[in-house]
Amino acid sequence: MTAALRPALSACPACAAAPAAQALAARDLPGELALSLPSIHCAGCITAVEDLLSALPGVRAARVNLTLKRVSVAAAPDVTAADLIAALARAGYEAHELDAGLIRATATDKAGRDLLMRLAVAGFAMMNVMLLSVAVWSGAEGATRDLFHWISAAITLPTIGFAAQPFFRSAWGALSARRLNMDVPISLAIALALVTSLWETWLSGHHAYFDAAIALTFFLLAGRYLDHRTRAIARSAAEELAALEVPRAIRLRDGVEEQVPLGDLAIGEVVLVRPGGRLPVDGVILGGTSEIDRSLLTGETLPVFATAGMRVSAGEVNLTGPLQVEVTAVGKDSTLHQLAQLVAVAESGRSRYTSLADSAAKLYAPGVHILSALAFVGWYFWSGDLRIALNIAAAVLIITCPCALGLAVPAVTTAASGRLFKRGLLIKHETALERLAGVDTVVFDKTGTLTEGQPALTDPESHPDDVLRLALALAEASSHPLSRALAQAARDRGLQPARMTQIREVPGFGTEGVHEGQTLRLGRAGWIGAQDGGGETAAWLTLPDGRTHRFAFADALRPGAEQAVATLQAAGHRVILLSGDAPGPVAALARRLDITDWQAEARPKDKAARIAALKDKGAQVLMVGDGLNDTAALTMADVSVSPASALDAARVASDIVLLGRDLAPLPEALTTARAATRRIRENFRIATLYNILAVPLAIAGLATPLIAALAMSTSSITVSLNALRLR
Repeated sequence: MTAALRPALSACPACAAAPAAQALAARDLPGELALSLPSIHCAGCITAVEDLLSALPGVRAARVNLTLKRVSVAAAPDVTAADLIAALARAGYEAHELDAGLIRATATDKAGRDLLMRLAVAGFAMMNVMLLSVAVWSGAEGATRDLFHWISAAITLPTIGFAAQPFFRSAWGALSARRLNMDVPISLAIALALVTSLWETWLSGHHAYFDAAIALTFFLLAGRYLDHRTRAIARSAAEELAALEVPRAIRLRDGVEEQVPLGDLAIGEVVLVRPGGRLPVDGVILGGTSEIDRSLLTGETLPVFATAGMRVSAGEVNLTGPLQVEVTAVGKDSTLHQLAQLVAVAESGRSRYTSLADSAAKLYAPGVHILSALAFVGWYFWSGDLRIALNIAAAVLIITCPCALGLAVPAVTTAASGRLFKRGLLIKHETALERLAGVDTVVFDKTGTLTEGQPALTDPESHPDDVLRLALALAEASSHPLSRALAQAARDRGLQPARMTQIREVPGFGTEGVHEGQTLRLGRAGWIGAQDGGGETAAWLTLPDGRTHRFAFADALRPGAEQAVATLQAAGHRVILLSGDAPGPVAALARRLDITDWQAEARPKDKAARIAALKDKGAQVLMVGDGLNDTAALTMADVSVSPASALDAARVASDIVLLGRDLAPLPEALTTARAATRRIRENFRIATLYNILAVPLAIAGLATPLIAALAMSTSSITVSLNALRLR
């Protein structure tokens, strides 16, 4: 692998992304304390929890991930999880501390089974109550009608007492903390429907609404369970990374194997990883040879040869031989954990769309109570019928629930980030998708971005075997990039070096040695005595007969570069090449990729100035670069991408990290970003249209509590299913 040949870089592109997580942690967005929040379910909960925790002494930042139902808190050392749990409990939120082992647990287990069980009980009871209601609505009179009403009450009351507990508990917790949430009016609506029905039954009235109360509970539970399943299907990238963590490792001490939890491992200890096992820690291989599968972290499909001295990362798979690995990082310090944390922070980010949903959720509770109260008062004074007024008030409470608004952003963001992660793109910044959707101009750096940044021998088959054997003997004695490329090409042909003695490297010139009594040289044309025609990068070799042989080199193109550029241009994007290299190589690459707009010998300030000029003309610019000289340009661009093999400064400055070597997924990122933005806007239109149509109907008395429950659940389900179209 190219990265493994450069000591300044990590052996694995995915490992190289860890400093980005560290840099992010320095910006007060780490997850020193992680708490599970099983009872949160809407945008209002996000705002309430974050505001509550951020106001506590010693807390620097709090960020909720609704998908994972967790909050990550950056706090001073004296702040404990117990302090945060107590504060949340006072506000009516259930909270539990998460450790490295529990962090992998998802919300699809106990909470999902609990909702499904309550949904099944409510559904079974609803069918029985509906059968009784059919008889009443069909004309049952007198004692028969009253009997059916009392039987309906006997079925409905205990069923709602059990099935509607999630709404009642949430509402009680909010009221105990002297605040309102979405479940307060829902619980009030259910209670109003029950009270009205019991009153009608007690007075031998003609109509009771037990069927509406139980149906309301059923459809509310159905909506909440479908929301729960939506989030489980749209698994976040952070959850997928966390799923790669291994809870236990085999520790070697004095030759004795011992299986221990990861928390018991210390830096410097040695672990044994058997063939087929996943690496539990970051480390350096001390003994053994094998092949490592890094596909889940980097997207690279070919296994990598692993031997002593090579750095490895948690989450990678050992394929063929046992390895002894010295621990360099474990648990929350491992590359895998930091990558997961980095993605989780990005998924928890607040976009302008999220802020809009938050604003709607904040206004909801007081607004809907006022609206419901006005509807009750108005209908009571107009009709004089308390039963009608209560039913309309309940319908208003139910139908105005902005669950669809709360789902509009997180469902789409989670689905989009999960899709891109599977393609090898790690979304690092919370608003990157929005900015990426507007891109019309893509600016590429050359070396290390469109190319591998490593020379490769051009047309290796044109060189005779005996010449390559001589060159191999001299090249293996040098660490020069051209010598390494030449040696690699000869080894790929299956050649062995010629016998040569007294080999030495002359710094700045090349390598020389004695072959059959004659001194041969490999290096610069002037040192060899050859005439260099210029143009391509080349090395020269003196042959035993006195002639010279020329080896030409070119920077190898990064996989997928041609496809990415062609796809972007076909989609109507303007593609520009900015490079600090000499005009010759830049022009050659531009011709190969059919890029007409290019600039060579561009200094860092030149790149930043060019992007600023493009933005001044109204362009939305995506910058793709990997070097220190690209940092200013990456920051200046509207949105930026860096390969995982990039320098730390470039990765920190970028919004998106390309985990693998292949550039082909880049155009798909733009397509996905546009689709995600469209889905978010569609979801807001759906939610807005629903409220515009439904609220007047409820106030006008044209929607019963049953119809209101159906309408509210339908809008939430529609928004969730619309988000899943991204997958």
